[in-house]
Amino acid sequence: MIRVALLSKWHVHAVDYAREASENPAIHISKVWDEDIERGKMWAEELGVPFDDDLKQVLSDPEIDGVILTSPTNLHKEIIMAAAHHGKHIYTEKVLSLSRTDDKEIFSSIEGAGVNFMISLPRLTSDYYLYAQKVVDEGVLGTVNMIRCRVAHNGAVPNDDHPNGWLPERFFDKDQCGGGTLIDLGAHPIYLANRLAGKPKAVSARLHSLTGRGVDDHSVATVEYDSGILAVLESSFVSSGSPFQLEIYGTDGTLMVEGSKVRIKSRTHGMNEWTCPELPAPIHSPLQQWVDDILNQEEPTIKKEDALQLTAVNEAAALSHKQNMRITIE
Repeated sequence: MIRVALLSKWHVHAVDYAREASENPAIHISKVWDEDIERGKMWAEELGVPFDDDLKQVLSDPEIDGVILTSPTNLHKEIIMAAAHHGKHIYTEKVLSLSRTDDKEIFSSIEGAGVNFMISLPRLTSDYYLYAQKVVDEGVLGTVNMIRCRVAHNGAVPNDDHPNGWLPERFFDKDQCGGGTLIDLGAHPIYLANRLAGKPKAVSARLHSLTGRGVDDHSVATVEYDSGILAVLESSFVSSGSPFQLEIYGTDGTLMVEGSKVRIKSRTHGMNEWTCPELPAPIHSPLQQWVDDILNQEEPTIKKEDALQLTAVNEAAALSHKQNMRITIE
């Protein structure tokens, strides 16, 4: 049994992780902390667990084995390093931090403490990603040269119930978030493309705001990879009816994912017409992989490098927009 403290209900996925943790027989939610005391007290009451407004006290509690962190992004470094210092296993929402320098300090503390770490990059466990990776690795599409990926929703579009959209106002606080749609929703296209294309080497990005609320609400990043692949990665808070899209183009074929529909063409593998392939089963979720790593020493499929490269592309994208130029990743 892993006894965990839930650290902050700031992120919109906090409720999802709490639900998944409560449904996992290997996890016991023992305590809640939140930088917003009233929000934390209400959450703890909903969950039927104690609330503690003293983070140091929570992290020094010997009855706590690990933490599930969904705080503002700008608090990740401080909280993760403190948790590692107290020997707590760490599960965190993406992104890890706002800079590669901070990432390195975070991992230094984690590795020095010998605790188990997991970052939530859930699409790396999905059936369509596993199929796409297999297709790329086996050369079914020939030489892959282009990837396009889009994740978008209408969270900043006004509606009858929410005059500013359903996304919480705090998601437009640049100090807390480090940015807008690209650093949040855009994380998914970025880590997917990084996995499929390899090591990113340069980024050109435009981070625009339709609503004028201080952060980007629709963005695009073009990422160049050492492999020669180009990726066009899109995210938006102001798109209604926009399905998830992943497109992979090669010299011998194309793979298209739109929503839950997957289709492929390959002139070298007997698929001259669009074919809907059988997909592999999804693998364990990031949270379950964290549990398996702690209890059974099962190596996770989501790696340190996934977190580092995600931050690297986000950091370069923000700098590219600010300086209006292509940014290389050293």
